Amino acid sequence: MVRYVPFGEPLPSCKPPKRPDLTTDEQEKLDALLEYVRGLNEIPVSSDSSNKEKAPLDDEEQAWITRECLLRYLRATKWKLADAQKRVLGSLVWRREYGVRDLTPDYISPENESGKQLILGFDFDSRPCLYLYSSRQNTEKSNRQIQHLVFSLERVIDFMPSGQESLALLIDFKDSTNSKNPSVSQGRQVLHILQTHYPERLGKALVINIPWFVSQFLRIIYPFIDPLTREKLVFSEPIDKYVPNEQLDTVFGGSSDFQYDHSKYWNAMCEMAAEKHKRYMARWRELGGGVGQSEAELRAETDQEIQEEIAKTEALEKSVEAEEASKVATSSSVPQEISGNTQTAEEAAAKLDADVGLGEKAIDDEVVTQLSKVALAESSS
Repeated sequence: MVRYVPFGEPLPSCKPPKRPDLTTDEQEKLDALLEYVRGLNEIPVSSDSSNKEKAPLDDEEQAWITRECLLRYLRATKWKLADAQKRVLGSLVWRREYGVRDLTPDYISPENESGKQLILGFDFDSRPCLYLYSSRQNTEKSNRQIQHLVFSLERVIDFMPSGQESLALLIDFKDSTNSKNPSVSQGRQVLHILQTHYPERLGKALVINIPWFVSQFLRIIYPFIDPLTREKLVFSEPIDKYVPNEQLDTVFGGSSDFQYDHSKYWNAMCEMAAEKHKRYMARWRELGGGVGQSEAELRAETDQEIQEEIAKTEALEKSVEAEEASKVATSSSVPQEISGNTQTAEEAAAKLDADVGLGEKAIDDEVVTQLSKVALAESSS
């Protein structure tokens, strides 16, 4: 069966791995970092040192600073507390300055009309899968292309189930051309954003169909990729080792027959992500708000909520299927003006010949008119 919308939940058999307990030293550093962010009453609105404007943390920013968020920055800085403090503050300012929350579906929509980025399914560790198809590049190189990736990262984070903090990135370079791939400067900018402001978010990067010029590009940017990220890169292996067949796109060897239709996918994906984020924020308020809450608790869903989520996804899918079936039925039905016609076959044929004759005469007249205009233009010159 053809699929047009994302999967709302991982398969029941897919579970996120449990992280080891913190050591005493790690717990002390987490507590110290938590105390630091609790003291951030106001932070700058810009990284420009000449701009002295500051503003308090709003609800969304406080909900972003979870226990797991602080641990991601501590791990990324190899548990150096001062570095983690600097990085967390830097990301908060960057999110304001970059306008992460101002990137709306309507603004980003033109970038994804070809389906070059997709959120579809979950891997065996319950990581939501973000697909990148370089051959579907449909826009010129611009800042919006990078904003598109940031928007997709934010949405795929919304799709993360309780206990999972990272995503699986699936990249297909088939039919890719050198002109469609990002420039080195774009590649470095994306890497900087990912490594600086989304630390520990990449669980796996599964790459297939790598042409020679992409290999060359990867060699150029490889030195800029931190060692932890390099360990997560997987090249040209069977993808069903990492993603269950049922939720894996057929392009990557799976059995999920997904077809991209922007009018069906885009709104459905954005609505699903918005609903998940709405529940996240509602639970954050229920648990008392503030910084340092647990993402696992904020994303936790009861069996009833999971069933409701599945039902909503199925309803979206059925709605899209019904719409598609309606289009097919409409296109295959007999037009009213024909079905109501009582002419005999001979009369219809005679009328068709007359219409064609009139059409040919109109075309001939138009050709004569255009040729006359050209002749007059030439004689006047």
